[in-house]
Amino acid sequence: MNHGISILFRAIPLAMAAFCFGFGAYIFAAGSDPSRLTAGPVVFFLGSICIALYCTAATIIRQIIGTYTPAAKYLFPAIGYTFAIITVICGVFIISSHMTGSFVTGHVVCGLGLITACVSTAATSSTRFSLIPKNSADSTFSINAAGFTHGENALLIFIVSAIAAGAWVWCILLYTLGTLPAHIVAGSVMFGIACVCTSLIALVASIARQVRGNYTMKERRSWMGLVLCMGGLAFVLGLILIFTLRGETINFVGFVLIGLALICWSISSKVILLAKIWHTDFPLANRIPIIPVLTALACLFLAAFLFEAALFEAKFFVPARVLTGFGAICFTLYSIVSILESGASKK
Repeated sequence: MNHGISILFRAIPLAMAAFCFGFGAYIFAAGSDPSRLTAGPVVFFLGSICIALYCTAATIIRQIIGTYTPAAKYLFPAIGYTFAIITVICGVFIISSHMTGSFVTGHVVCGLGLITACVSTAATSSTRFSLIPKNSADSTFSINAAGFTHGENALLIFIVSAIAAGAWVWCILLYTLGTLPAHIVAGSVMFGIACVCTSLIALVASIARQVRGNYTMKERRSWMGLVLCMGGLAFVLGLILIFTLRGETINFVGFVLIGLALICWSISSKVILLAKIWHTDFPLANRIPIIPVLTALACLFLAAFLFEAALFEAKFFVPARVLTGFGAICFTLYSIVSILESGASKK
């Protein structure tokens, strides 16, 4: 990877963050109807995830091109966690504001903060990414003393697992503590967010364990299976909600779940890449970045249909805008998996 390409791959997450912040703010400021008050903040705070992904990209790229500094080791994860905390705080503020649609909007924004925290943990686990190619080439499968200690390894996985568990508990509480449409919508979206957070467990575990050198050949399928399963769960629930709630105003949430499933499958590209190149040559490694490109296009094409549908049914206004933001997330994930392929695969 040369300097120019490294700048491009770091610019993509920042460009997508700028798009989410700008588009979300525009949606929110362009009117006062409930759909805009929901779609605007959600799209806006998708930018926080893009910022956390930028921190991951910068952490890995600087190690590849030899410009990684001790300060950067702490700076980039700290930026990601800061945006995660700010996002959760804003979500809580929205819930307590009691404005129109604040219940759904606030809970979803809090969920986006949880995803941002998980991505920031992925950035933290990537602070010693340069050890992965060395460990992968070690035929003895020995633990690298320069990698994470057993405690550090366990802590990274515990952090993202605890966040994912919190998202699942949050989802269950939303479903069980109320029967209003707002509870169903917020609970369903939180279900998809929990699937994304669970998928990020596989990514963090794969990176951290490969950095330490204790990633085994047997666990490759388990991590890949976890991510693909989470995407499948979100996708199936999305279809169920679309068809079972057909004719009702809240069936739009099914399209949001399908978008979250596409994000899970975008994350799977990184987990699959790390698994496929571990202690082996994988000639098709440079084809894996196609996965997030396809999911990004799927989000944007689906959003285009929903933009048209929204002209006739207002309930499609929110998912059309949100899926556009999801497309930005998937395209940002394309830059991350391309960086991983460049830095970890054998040429």
